[in-house]
Amino acid sequence: MPPATTRTRSETAEARRSRPQRVAEAIKSWVVEEGLRPGDRLPSEPELIERFAMAKGTIREAVRILEAQGLVKTRTGPGGGVFIHEVSEERAAALLGNYFYFKNLTIADIYQIRGVLEPELAASLAGQLSEDDLAALEETMKTYARPARNADEEREQHIQSLRFHALLAEMSDNPLLRFLIRFTANMLSEITVSRGLYDPPNPELWKRGMDYQARLVAALRAGDAEAARAVLQEHMQTARRLMEHQEAAVVQRFLPENPLF
Repeated sequence: MPPATTRTRSETAEARRSRPQRVAEAIKSWVVEEGLRPGDRLPSEPELIERFAMAKGTIREAVRILEAQGLVKTRTGPGGGVFIHEVSEERAAALLGNYFYFKNLTIADIYQIRGVLEPELAASLAGQLSEDDLAALEETMKTYARPARNADEEREQHIQSLRFHALLAEMSDNPLLRFLIRFTANMLSEITVSRGLYDPPNPELWKRGMDYQARLVAALRAGDAEAARAVLQEHMQTARRLMEHQEAAVVQRFLPENPLF
């Protein structure tokens, strides 16, 4: 009796893919091997059929898959064809956001990631930012320079405060770190708004946030990596605690005053 074989997860996933999906992956691998860049044209349909030894329908479906992923664009008319396309950060974030749409992310989930990534981002940027960069951060802080007077102002201040962190991430040379931090900040902004976590206004969250951000900018300007890391570590811990308290308060508002059980 022949020995049983055990498939790896990657082999199992590959087996589950349809033929067009496998061809789409093969085209992506070929593009990388050939060093093609955004704007370069893919080979014509007959050339793809010959190169990948697949039927016309399979090739066309593979190209449609790549187009749905945002990796190629089809142009018609003179000079038309299928061209390599670079996926924008906004498109990538939107697609990833769709994945998390039904995952019921919590404040704790978001801050677990922020608490790891953002302090390291701050440390890496200490002493590396120009005065224009630092001025841009300070200018953002001016948009929420006073405590909110009502829920609408509180909502806008939450969004603007998270833009401070997204802007800081944008200044990083690490594209993966930049994307992940901007993405988590955007997810937190959406959770804050969709769940009404800005009502009632939280003056302590505003005050502590302003203090941490001012101290962070000072540490960045001074080139003190350890201070920048420590400030953001403390900031993430405090913000998580206050936001979880806000989340609990919102949930409490919707509980019946006299529960039966």
